[in-house]
Amino acid sequence: MRLLLVRHGQTSSNVGHHLDTAEPGADLTPLGRRQAEALVPALAGRGVDALYASTLVRTQQTAAPLAAALGLDVRVRAGLREVAAGELEMASDHASVMAYLRAVLRWGTGDLAARVPGGEDGTQALGRFDEVVEEVAAAGETVVVVSHGAIIRAWVAARCPDVGPEAAATNELSNTGAVTLDGGPGRWRLEEWHTGALGGVDDLADDGAAADTVPPAAVRGPRAR
Repeated sequence: MRLLLVRHGQTSSNVGHHLDTAEPGADLTPLGRRQAEALVPALAGRGVDALYASTLVRTQQTAAPLAAALGLDVRVRAGLREVAAGELEMASDHASVMAYLRAVLRWGTGDLAARVPGGEDGTQALGRFDEVVEEVAAAGETVVVVSHGAIIRAWVAARCPDVGPEAAATNELSNTGAVTLDGGPGRWRLEEWHTGALGGVDDLADDGAAADTVPPAAVRGPRAR
């Protein structure tokens, strides 16, 4: 199958660089809504069989135009939500953002005990995402999942052997950027890491903390087998 993991459109929290991970989360900005609309010409011709989103409203708002164009329901699953920021919720300073991303991206090295204070560890976050992906894999040959920057980067680093934590740390994932995988659970292969917005409606200066890059040394460690 082909799995398209799409980050949601821009929100006010992205513009403010806040670690906004709690439900329901911020709505899309006007730019974010244009990014959502731009997904229609970008993805409508790819034979999408099913469309999923998280319980945070920004992913459902991002998925809505594509769902309407394709005549699909948006299947909302809590397991697709962003990695909980815990005690750093709504922080926007550089040190907090780096602490959050370093912890999350270390899961790709096999360090599943890493966590943001008060947040999830890798076993919890990757496990809930895995459960939804198992469902998604049975939903069709091409499925779009609209989720969040940090959980997409962390999950791909942990589950796709040809990506790994250092690539996930240094590859940006802008609002409505996407990672496309082929295969299935336990055998994913990277087809494309599209850093910019699908459809080309970008604002890289205000695409939020989850798009930030991290020095590879900060997440380097032994890879789980």
